[in-house]
Amino acid sequence: MRPQKILVLGLLLLLPVLAFLFLYSFGTNHFALRTFYPLRVDSTQVEGKWQRDTVFHRIGNFRLVNQSGQPTTQRNLEGSVYVASFFFTTCPQVCPRLNSQLQRVQEKFRKEPRVKLASFSVDPQHDSVAVLANYAEQYGAIAGKWYFLTGAKDNINRLALQDYKIAEAGPAPISSSPGLVHSQRLVLVDRDKHIRGVYDGLDPKDVDRLMTEIRILLYTYDHD
Repeated sequence: MRPQKILVLGLLLLLPVLAFLFLYSFGTNHFALRTFYPLRVDSTQVEGKWQRDTVFHRIGNFRLVNQSGQPTTQRNLEGSVYVASFFFTTCPQVCPRLNSQLQRVQEKFRKEPRVKLASFSVDPQHDSVAVLANYAEQYGAIAGKWYFLTGAKDNINRLALQDYKIAEAGPAPISSSPGLVHSQRLVLVDRDKHIRGVYDGLDPKDVDRLMTEIRILLYTYDHD
């Protein structure tokens, strides 16, 4: 065989190896989700060197009652990635569409115990435990995975506006009709109680993005 042919053959055999090495070294994709609402920057000393670290807003503790009549707190969501929403059962248009999209999220992560949903009723005067139980059954809520929560109205409004900040960011408007603060926004909370995403719960494509970003969070936890 001529030397030129040997050289060409060698290059042809070598190219796939070089391509593999290149992709292995430089082709890894890294995804990082935004953390919302920075509060301040602290300086900490690590191994004798000062480092700046951003402190972010965290969801506060709460004590409410779920659709089974059981007390529910942040402890029930501890260690989980969860999606928070605010609704009321007599909402005629927005809330049924919103909860239908949340059904998709529950089904997508049915077998993933680290993913949960928390739907807060903003109309506790009407939405009793019995009403929430019927409503949860209507949407096929899995006990211990999808919580429908009720409590004092002032506490729910505080959670909506101050903790989950549904009036401050995101693609969807906040509503207060009839005198009830609710939104079509969905809020993604990580296991450290940080807000990591805000989505339009009536937009299937945005809910698809939510489910993708949940998978990204879980992947980062599995590959620290």
